[in-house]
Amino acid sequence: MLVFGVVGTCHGNGLTNNYYSHTCPDAETIIKNVTEKSVAKNPALPAKFLRMHFHDCFVRGCDGSVLLNSTANNTAEKDAIPNLTLSGFDVIDDIKAEVEKKCQNVVSCADILALVARDAVSYEYRRPLWEVYTGRRDGRVSRSAEALANLPSPFSNFSTLRQNFANHNLTVHDLVVLSGGHTIGVGHCNTFSNRLYNFTGRGDQDPSLNATYAAFLKTQCRNLSDSTTTVPMDPGSALKFDANYYVTVKQHKGLFQSDAALLTNQLSNHIVQQLTDPNNFFPEFAPSMKKMGAIGVLTGNAGEIRKKCYVVN
Repeated sequence: MLVFGVVGTCHGNGLTNNYYSHTCPDAETIIKNVTEKSVAKNPALPAKFLRMHFHDCFVRGCDGSVLLNSTANNTAEKDAIPNLTLSGFDVIDDIKAEVEKKCQNVVSCADILALVARDAVSYEYRRPLWEVYTGRRDGRVSRSAEALANLPSPFSNFSTLRQNFANHNLTVHDLVVLSGGHTIGVGHCNTFSNRLYNFTGRGDQDPSLNATYAAFLKTQCRNLSDSTTTVPMDPGSALKFDANYYVTVKQHKGLFQSDAALLTNQLSNHIVQQLTDPNNFFPEFAPSMKKMGAIGVLTGNAGEIRKKCYVVN
């Protein structure tokens, strides 16, 4: 396993801080600069990259498999139904190209995605909101069926969510903290409109959804089949990474069933209450993100360093 122990601390999963300090010392600066330029032009990107990183890690671990294109004989993760609304792949490709100009075949796409997610979300604060250890290598396999099987669904109840996170060694605490990522970004109508129009199959509304909020959502999402309209996941604060998500969840304005589900368990409900305080949210988000970013990583001689993020070497 290639680890520069002199430079940073190595962890059980083989990731270290400053992994590229000898092999490509400018890598993290290049990634940060291009990410920040992109976010300055498009403030919707932080939510997109955070979600992409999350969707990568929950399928085969954080190995960049979500970035691979489908081939003639394989449908890749990015073409699975839950991933069809992912975007920003072109920016990742641009960043990879810039890094390759400086250091060829050194920096993995998996590490680039982990760093981009952090740098994009941190941009508004002008300081890194969490630490990203590096040393991930890229996977060679990407299957849409695995994305369908492993990604948490917006329709999930609490026990399904808890099991899904436990499968990746994440606790109920991590589940609630990482759900805070919904403080930025949008949801597509078809991922929650059953709560408005057909919750139990009888043309009814989800009784746990704030009635005023539900009435507003019906003005945005006119029917069950609308898959193009989007609404902010955190109304009034959709571009600001803050603790407001937990305030809205407590008000029964969580957009998805999976958001509302956090109030149905005593422990998670208690954690939601604590995290409504930004002074609690930020210090908790960092370690949970670091933990998520280390799920099933490939290190040492496993995997490869892709030359282009969308295709295996």
